[in-house]
Amino acid sequence: MQDEARALGAAVADIAAEADAMSAIHPGVRQALRDSGLAGLMVPAAYGGRADQVDPLAVCLVREVFMRASSHLDSMFALQGIGSYAITVGGTDEQRAQWLPKVASLETLAALALTEENAGSDLKNVSTTLTEKDGSLVVRGAKSFISNAGAADFFVTLVSEEAGLSLVLVPADTPGLTTTPSPELIAPHVLGEVGFDDVVLPPEARLGVPGKAMSLVLGTLAVFRVSVAGAACGLAAGALAEAARHARTREQFGRPLLRHGPVAQLLADSWNDVEMARLLTYQAAAAARSDAAGALNRSSMAKVAATEAASRVVDRCVQVMGRWGLVADSPIERYYRQARPMRIYEGASEVLKLGIARALCDEI
Repeated sequence: MQDEARALGAAVADIAAEADAMSAIHPGVRQALRDSGLAGLMVPAAYGGRADQVDPLAVCLVREVFMRASSHLDSMFALQGIGSYAITVGGTDEQRAQWLPKVASLETLAALALTEENAGSDLKNVSTTLTEKDGSLVVRGAKSFISNAGAADFFVTLVSEEAGLSLVLVPADTPGLTTTPSPELIAPHVLGEVGFDDVVLPPEARLGVPGKAMSLVLGTLAVFRVSVAGAACGLAAGALAEAARHARTREQFGRPLLRHGPVAQLLADSWNDVEMARLLTYQAAAAARSDAAGALNRSSMAKVAATEAASRVVDRCVQVMGRWGLVADSPIERYYRQARPMRIYEGASEVLKLGIARALCDEI
């Protein structure tokens, strides 16, 4: 599987910089991912996938390769799973049959709409509402900074109703649903604002039990949070390879940079960080294969450790490369910008540490 992922990374190498600079779907990257069949990892085999169930370790390993090659490729791959997993575990047979085969083939792009202007990490503060009227479901509100907005074919959407928080599946072409671009990020990303202006849905649009959405949301995080750690390991390893090549070939004061003690220390510390993060990530992903929910705290630890390590590694690598580390759109400069958001999305480090600390105290 890693070999397949590396082959795809090599296949998009010539367009990676172009794709990573885009905040819209790159058609060449989409076609390459579609041709590879690797998006099939995101759905069960019964619906066109590659395994009986979505495998957190397989997803993690592929994201490690993809992020090193192209952040756009990694994001496109990851969002197919993040946006559809609630259908896999909470959808009806009809919903699964309608959407999951298209997710696996990349005919359809998925999105998960949780975040709002005043509800980021605090999802209990969601204000998008669902009401029942004349036998239909009516959704009203807005979501903010939604990945794949403007490109997705459906939105698995978190709403508030009398029973509590619920999930509904909203096709992107439903009347009353609108998308507009979000502010551009330091690392371009397909991102948008989603409006729901009295969007009318059939009762069959529900996912799971009314008022019980958080179990599906946490289920999604349990499977895919550790894959962010995998992507961070790939990014850090890619940056370190760039810096190591530079240190080996660049001469200053009559010898390669590698033979200058301070530079060697930067590289050695970075390699330690990459390997420690990778070991914790693989361990957490392997645990998530058998009990994703039970391994969520370990997945959170891996996500924090790997994304924080990636930021340290890339910063050191830029320092090793000097002015060459500052050249716009060079691989190392792209890694530098891409590393920073990883410490925020799918759980900011500080928020995850609160849960990790509580888990520690519960175990002692």
